[in-house]
Amino acid sequence: MRISVEDLHFTYPSGVEALRGVSLTIEPGERVAIVGQNGAGKTTLVKHLNGLLRPTQGRVLIGDWDTSQVEVHRLAQRVGYVFQNPDDQLFCRTVAEEVAFGPRNLGYPLERVKQLVEDALRLAELTDKAEVNPYDLSPSWRKMVALASVIAMDTPIVIFDEPTTGQDARTIHRIEHILEALVQRQKTIITITHDIDFCAENFERVVVMGQGRVLADGPKEIVLGKVDVLAQTYVEPPQLTRLGMRLGFEQTVCTPAQFLDALRHRLDHLRRSPTEREG
Repeated sequence: MRISVEDLHFTYPSGVEALRGVSLTIEPGERVAIVGQNGAGKTTLVKHLNGLLRPTQGRVLIGDWDTSQVEVHRLAQRVGYVFQNPDDQLFCRTVAEEVAFGPRNLGYPLERVKQLVEDALRLAELTDKAEVNPYDLSPSWRKMVALASVIAMDTPIVIFDEPTTGQDARTIHRIEHILEALVQRQKTIITITHDIDFCAENFERVVVMGQGRVLADGPKEIVLGKVDVLAQTYVEPPQLTRLGMRLGFEQTVCTPAQFLDALRHRLDHLRRSPTEREG
């Protein structure tokens, strides 16, 4: 399901102009990370995708639906949104009830709801916590409940708002496992993140925003190498990217595998004789 954002402008009632002519297209199955400093317009942008905000000017299409013409509860059939703070979306008495709330509200048959809940609980490693009150769990596990509640809705598009903020390494690994499972299911995945290393390792396309505009958009190997552009919105390239630049790698490296490949290539080059290198 294609996402089309066309010359999107948005001004808050206070007069703050948060978006200033944003245009981009996200194809079905893409993994897109949106980065930029606080106030860059990232959250304002993605809240237009599920109708929580309506354009001041321009339009947003989710498939053939214009978000300004479709009710939020209908958009929830196409766009799942995991809030940064799980406490903003949890309210049921048990984990199982919380995870079942979304698919039930979408009107899925009871048997499908059961299957979706079981799948989401398993994927989020929550099966043994199904009858626990979410607020009896740690913040990290509440994050997983929030993730599972959106996964169970089985929407073609899933948005994660700062999924790794405040999370330990084990929880981040669980989140990465969920992302990979959603990729295998051909979901479109969009994340807002300040965790540039998480972005580099798990997303293929990066959109850089600053002052309500798109400053760069493209494959991570290109965008994350644009140091001057990233600096405009107070973002640094990933650690491995910066190390690769220091070592003089010709290509931009974003992941451990890319770094090791580039390092092997460099070492192989150095091992060759001067004559071979000139050739």
